[in-house]
Amino acid sequence: MSDVTHKPPSRIPDIHLISVSDIRAALNEGWQDFRQAPVFGLFFAGIYVLGGLALWWLSRKTGEIYWLVIGVFGFPLLGPFAAVGLYEVSHLLEQGKRPDWKSVMSVVYSQKNRQIPSICALMLIVFMFWAFVAHLIFTLFLGMSAMTNIMSSYEVFFTPNGMTMLIVGTIVGGLLAAAIFSVSVVGLPLLMDKEIDFVTAMIVSVQTVLANFRVMAFWGLTVVVLLFLGMVPFFLGLLVVLPVLGHASWHIYRHVLRDEE
Repeated sequence: MSDVTHKPPSRIPDIHLISVSDIRAALNEGWQDFRQAPVFGLFFAGIYVLGGLALWWLSRKTGEIYWLVIGVFGFPLLGPFAAVGLYEVSHLLEQGKRPDWKSVMSVVYSQKNRQIPSICALMLIVFMFWAFVAHLIFTLFLGMSAMTNIMSSYEVFFTPNGMTMLIVGTIVGGLLAAAIFSVSVVGLPLLMDKEIDFVTAMIVSVQTVLANFRVMAFWGLTVVVLLFLGMVPFFLGLLVVLPVLGHASWHIYRHVLRDEE
């Protein structure tokens, strides 16, 4: 995968059925990858930790908590961005090679000439749409609470409008996150590993999710739970959670789309 130029189109891999035991195996493999090359995981995860802290600071500074809400519920939409470098680390480790900054970052940089930017652009558009919708939902249900400092008056969220806002926002954010998960859970590592267009990669990813719906739903729920746990306290848990999930995602891909070439 390190040589990403001038490759012929790849054969579309066959989809295999997996079980919850594959999820457990992938998480264990992800943990082992992180332990073998922690510096890369800490680097890529650190970018997101800094972003989360910036959103928290912005919310405290402006007194408008919707910035933090947008970040928390929108994080699963952008999480796959950090996975690109982690995939290469896992790929090198499974080949028995020791990852180094030159090899990892060269592969990350070379993706600009491939299909990864296209699918990432789609994710960014969805996140921007989510930010707009989340702001709109907040305004519709809590717009009349302008005189209340919701950063210190959390009881506003226990009002009928506040509870309705949380329910609607969770449903909308969950649907968007599920859509992004479906097209990226296999689509991103597939684009890293094969010469294939991003539309085909997304279709294969969705087909994989449908073929393994219960297992993939369990994996998606696991990702969401671990991500939210990692955000406490102050997003610092993501320094471990995000790399492990990134590495594990690569191994999920290896389990469900075995290389037949």
